[in-house]
Amino acid sequence: KGEGIVIAPHVAGHLLGGTVWKITKDGEDVIYAVDFNHRKERHLNGTVLESFVRPAVLITDAYNALNNQPSRRQRDQEFLDSILKTLRADGNVLLPVDTAGRVLELILILEEFWAQHHLTYPIFFLTYITSSTIDYVKSFLEWMSDSVAKSFEHTRDNAFLLKNVTLLINKSELEKFPDGPKVVLASMASLEAGFSHDIFIEWAADVKNLVLFTERGQFGTLARMLQADPPPKAVKMTLSKRIPLVGDELAAYEEEQNRIKKEEALKANLIKGEESKAAHGSDLAMDDPMIIDTSNTHALSDVAAQHSSVCRDILIDGFVPPSSSVAPMFPFYENSSEWDDFGEVINPDEYIIKEEDMDPGVMQVGGDLSGKLDEGPASLILDTAPSKVVTNELTVQVKCSLSYMDFEGRSDGRSMKSILAHVAPLKLVLVHGSAEATEHLKQHCLKHVCPCVYAPQIEETIDVTSDLCAYKVQLSEKFMSNVLFKKLGDYEIAWVDAEVGKTESGMLSLLPLSKPPSPHKSVLVGDIKMADFKQFLASKGVQVEFAGGALRCGEYVTLRKGSGAGIQQIIIEGPLSEEYYKIREYLYSQFYSL
Repeated sequence: KGEGIVIAPHVAGHLLGGTVWKITKDGEDVIYAVDFNHRKERHLNGTVLESFVRPAVLITDAYNALNNQPSRRQRDQEFLDSILKTLRADGNVLLPVDTAGRVLELILILEEFWAQHHLTYPIFFLTYITSSTIDYVKSFLEWMSDSVAKSFEHTRDNAFLLKNVTLLINKSELEKFPDGPKVVLASMASLEAGFSHDIFIEWAADVKNLVLFTERGQFGTLARMLQADPPPKAVKMTLSKRIPLVGDELAAYEEEQNRIKKEEALKANLIKGEESKAAHGSDLAMDDPMIIDTSNTHALSDVAAQHSSVCRDILIDGFVPPSSSVAPMFPFYENSSEWDDFGEVINPDEYIIKEEDMDPGVMQVGGDLSGKLDEGPASLILDTAPSKVVTNELTVQVKCSLSYMDFEGRSDGRSMKSILAHVAPLKLVLVHGSAEATEHLKQHCLKHVCPCVYAPQIEETIDVTSDLCAYKVQLSEKFMSNVLFKKLGDYEIAWVDAEVGKTESGMLSLLPLSKPPSPHKSVLVGDIKMADFKQFLASKGVQVEFAGGALRCGEYVTLRKGSGAGIQQIIIEGPLSEEYYKIREYLYSQFYSL
């Protein structure tokens, strides 16, 4: 089962650990590439999706098909300018973020800019798992961009040893800092819950403040409502607060807890008594010197009978022979645990710590270098005081500035179309996108990428079985002796003309032709990037520059890429001259001719 299937992960460039999956079977590739980013960022390399050519099936998304992004430098500069403008106007900046994804890129941008310009405005990263997040990220440098990894290798400088960003796990810690302009990256990005929700309620009414969104909000969330154009002037929000129980509520809670404990203790005693009777009732009648039979001792008082029962339990515990045994023996319990494809089936009940086993006085809780708890919920474990959650609905006036800048880490529509045309899959499946974006990308790909494009609905099943048939053939020694291979990267390639036959064992085999083969057109094998070819021509002394999406070589010759059905086309234009033939010869030298 699964023989011959190779599954390989590749960098997606969207998140730390984000993956493009390549599944290979019988020489055909299925690529699963949802949420990829071709841009190289501060903490991540770009995707390797462009290195795949002509897979049998490519599954990708249309989420960003209608969006076009500015350059990375322009985007980062606008991001920092808007933050500085607010801070210098004595305002606060709130960035609703996720807890451990794209926020890493934002932290590095702010950390680098603050260090370069020696800014003193405080930056806070506020989530329940802030300390744990940064601690884990420090150990994942080898999965990040080349610049981050090389910086650590050469100078032992960890990019996430933050000097300008303060890590917080509780809003009360933020309130201890003096008032003044500050930047707060708080969870969650949707503004529906978390610290960002509470901070927004406090800061929304101040016109000097800025709420800066770095990703599109999900439908139906407060973040999506505020990203509308124009945004609402007021929103209804729910504020929840935990307060300790007092008075009659506390007395009723304690009475209920005492009642529950008594019921559990009574139930445990009943179960223990039944188990004891079931285990020893039938064995007391056996003539065994290891067992003390107290059933016929009538002279003992009730107290003595109780003591003898206790002694009996102690003596026979672990020494009760089964009815089929001939001598006393230790009990043996066969391990009859269940197993599935992932290993032994775990029963969570076996790992639950009983309340009586938990002593808050001796519990050791880990922390970071400052002695803070790593996990916000840990404070809830230690805080055993009875409490309740009080919920209030209120209307928040939105007077602060609202802004959205795309830091989602996904390729935009223009880049997606270019990448898909380069990969040129035989079949394309589009998922994860709005109906409008999916239809737009589908129509484009039908015209410029491949004739088989699918856009299934949720829970819809489609058949993308390959139309090709792959066969295993044996290459005879006589045939291989006349084949001339050329090395292409890690592979060796050759053009062959052969006849298909069968070996004695019935396996297909390639045999030499019985008559001379007819000549074939030359085939150029390889891949070329215009930027690399530009550098190559410049090294040869040719004046070259990009103009209007084409590569202008010398005075009269122009190179441009054409759109072919899965075949890379390079069009060379210009008058037949010495310069034309020289450029063409340089171009041919970048390929292997078969």
